Amino acid sequence: MRRLLVAAVSALALLAPAAPAAAADDLVDRLNAIPGLTIVSQSEPQGYRFFVLEYRQPADHRHPGQGTFAQRLTLLHRATDAPVVLATGGYGLPAQPRPSQTEPTALLGANQVSVEHRFFTPSRPQPADWSDLTIWQEASDEHRIVQALKSIYSGRWIQTGASKGGMTSVYHRRFYPGDVEGVVAYVAPDDVVNPLDGAYEHFFATVGDGSCRTALRNLQQEALRRRDRLVAQLEAEAAANGYTFAGTIGTVDRSFELTVLDTPWAFWQYSSAADCPSVPPVTATDEELYAWIDGIAGWSFYTDQGLAPYLPYYRQAAAQLGWPDLKFRHLRGLTRYPGLYAPNAVLPADLKTRHNPVPMLDVDHWVRTRSERMLFVYGQNDPWSSERFTPSARDSHLYVAPGANHGANISRLSPADAAAATATLRRWAGVSDTAAQSRRSATLPLDDMLPLRRPA
Repeated sequence: MRRLLVAAVSALALLAPAAPAAAADDLVDRLNAIPGLTIVSQSEPQGYRFFVLEYRQPADHRHPGQGTFAQRLTLLHRATDAPVVLATGGYGLPAQPRPSQTEPTALLGANQVSVEHRFFTPSRPQPADWSDLTIWQEASDEHRIVQALKSIYSGRWIQTGASKGGMTSVYHRRFYPGDVEGVVAYVAPDDVVNPLDGAYEHFFATVGDGSCRTALRNLQQEALRRRDRLVAQLEAEAAANGYTFAGTIGTVDRSFELTVLDTPWAFWQYSSAADCPSVPPVTATDEELYAWIDGIAGWSFYTDQGLAPYLPYYRQAAAQLGWPDLKFRHLRGLTRYPGLYAPNAVLPADLKTRHNPVPMLDVDHWVRTRSERMLFVYGQNDPWSSERFTPSARDSHLYVAPGANHGANISRLSPADAAAATATLRRWAGVSDTAAQSRRSATLPLDDMLPLRRPA
């Protein structure tokens, strides 16, 4: 259960100078005129404007009169006639959002609207009815935002997201296909039938070379054999840092085991084949094993404090999204907790739920048969990329970045594929190469839209 949520696009030139004050005032007036939209803050970096906004949303779009919540979003403004990229990370925005651009935003010289997913704090209804955390409800949030901002922006809209954000962008496209011209979804898994996870098993049986796979399996086995000593180290670290376990994973021993199970996934998600020599041998000391696993998987993640920001993800995975259901045959006799590698295993008792397979079956069928203008980018060595969407033949495309991990993007494709993907994106957005070049910016950091930690 790795997050999902890394790489750099080539730097681009500066934008045109910022608009004059009168135009800036006009933009503020038009934003303030949108019912339910509030400007929280604004700044004027060179060549563009950046706003942190809140938009009042129904807690339940089926019953809009029964309570609302404030959903956070940001706006990177360049020009009202430029394209708009709707960026859905699938998680929360940073506590203090700063200007950044996604790869499609950079390639198009576009405006950008970044949306915080419902139920990630602070965009959570109070009181929270967790049955309202569904893919359709979030798609409806984004639909209202797009419709509201189209009153200001005349350019075409493109949606994008990576990992869980890529999944979220697909779901929006499924329910509101007329909102945007096309979707660029990065490393988005398609767990269409949750128990049928042979694609993940095949990935771990074939990724990299045999010696690396063997080293990672041996590492897991050795760590579990040294359970008592390594758990004692984790208990000491938890005591020193105030980590607790009872509210989510349950015990320090369960936390230890799940971290060990997760280590090969974390390795391939964010490392590469070039890092294989770093895997400690079975002769490593306890301290060496503990430190290496900490650097790859992080002992602090499966604690109440580490899991807290991601509980909405695990609730969604348990209820609708699905999760990698791995068997860990090579660890038989060494593990203690059946069913530990599943989202309900880390959810508090009041958030545990039954899985409904219908939403993913519906989305998968729609993407295969009816979707249009969808571009998927996957990483060859990314575990999340092993179970992929299959786009229709309706001006849709799938690319795989050679040797790339969960940070795969257009810039990591082969030169021919990168050129083709860029040309497709600009065609969908109605932007010529010249126009994109004239608005591009090298002053903004690239936002890969992945979470800081491991969920999809």
